[in-house]
Amino acid sequence: MRAIQVSAPHGPFEIVEREVPEPGTGEVRIKVEACGICHSDALVKEGLMPGIQYPRVPGHEVVGRIDAVGPGVAGLQTGQRAGVGWYGGHCGHCDSCRRGDFFACEIAPQITGLTRDGGYADYMVCSADAVALVPAELGSVEGAPLMCAGITTFNALRNSGARGGDTVAVLGLGGLGHLGVQFAAKMGFRTIAIARGSDKESLALQLGARHYIDSQAQDPAAELRKLGGARVILATVTNGDAMSAAMGGLAVNGTFMILGAPESLTVSPGLLLQGRRSIKGWYSGTSIDSQETLGFSVLSGVRSMNEVFPMARVTEAYDRMMSGKARFRVVLTMG
Repeated sequence: MRAIQVSAPHGPFEIVEREVPEPGTGEVRIKVEACGICHSDALVKEGLMPGIQYPRVPGHEVVGRIDAVGPGVAGLQTGQRAGVGWYGGHCGHCDSCRRGDFFACEIAPQITGLTRDGGYADYMVCSADAVALVPAELGSVEGAPLMCAGITTFNALRNSGARGGDTVAVLGLGGLGHLGVQFAAKMGFRTIAIARGSDKESLALQLGARHYIDSQAQDPAAELRKLGGARVILATVTNGDAMSAAMGGLAVNGTFMILGAPESLTVSPGLLLQGRRSIKGWYSGTSIDSQETLGFSVLSGVRSMNEVFPMARVTEAYDRMMSGKARFRVVLTMG
């Protein structure tokens, strides 16, 4: 099979031939049809996460079909459409797993494309626990970005404490934000989009936002307060200054949900204390969360806007994503 590997930190993508892997106990093999390129793939490409073993095949936004099932797997069979995201499995025995917090596994956390080979290949093997079933109504290219960007925004919103009719602001209108706006609108929130530049307003409204705030021309916190304040601000950007500038727009008891990872963040303790406001980080989720994200996307019509590249153009595709110019997700196809 063909696989795209990184052999060392800061190394190039290499398209190599490998033996097709065989699934072990509790594992399945997926014939990959599409795999999204996520900003987190830089952790492998640039060696930003300690302990990565090279060579490594990146990719954690995978959609394909199960074509082999290992011993001890129940409930999955060959021919089923399957997706795999960031979550790759858990030990099941540590205190976090015993509490059901599988994402925080303390003994053997598995991350697709980081601790084990991912979806930049014709085939990949994964734990059966990591598999989300993909609805027939969703194409592989459509579904791939929902395995990371989609689940991250959808799962954060449904666990944010906001209820139908509440005001939710989405900070950023990029790969995560354009999905966050759609999900927020379809979940019944009064959705406000915040981004840089007046040119993004028409897209924000098209995606379902009721209001648009241009953070270049307006003070986002002041504008949010004029609208009554936000019960939740979903921060999808990676710029700490942009986050700090919007935080003052939280309503009393509001929550600032961080999805992007800035190098640093300045927070006013008085803002938190005086209004019982809080800041919360959110991890994407496990395979059932991915499956429910896909199902909600089919029911509501939420779709990612993608630029599609063949496997052979992986370097170009990755550079396009890293440049920030992609509109809005980049997906590799393995045909």
